Amino acid sequence: MRTDLGRYRVMAYVTGVVLLVGTFVAIPLTYGFDRPAFGKVVWTAHGWFYLLYLMAAVQLAISRRWPLPRTGLVLLAGTVPFLSFVMERRVMQSERERSALPR
Repeated sequence: MRTDLGRYRVMAYVTGVVLLVGTFVAIPLTYGFDRPAFGKVVWTAHGWFYLLYLMAAVQLAISRRWPLPRTGLVLLAGTVPFLSFVMERRVMQSERERSALPR
């Protein structure tokens, strides 16, 4: 039970951090200082990490039987700066509430 949630959490943080580096470091370097090499590496890394994030989030959504709108929002969170952190926090809060409920 914890492995799919842990995998999602790690990928949410990694994807979010790489997206922030791309947004606040790579874009200014590329367009402000004409140094596109770093941006190419960062955006390629973000693409691969986002793919892993998608796989982890889909696996979690299937195992938890999330509704489709919630799954879609979680999947899109890896494309908006800071949103992956917010969604990870909400997912963790709902999982804590879910586990506290008697079965």
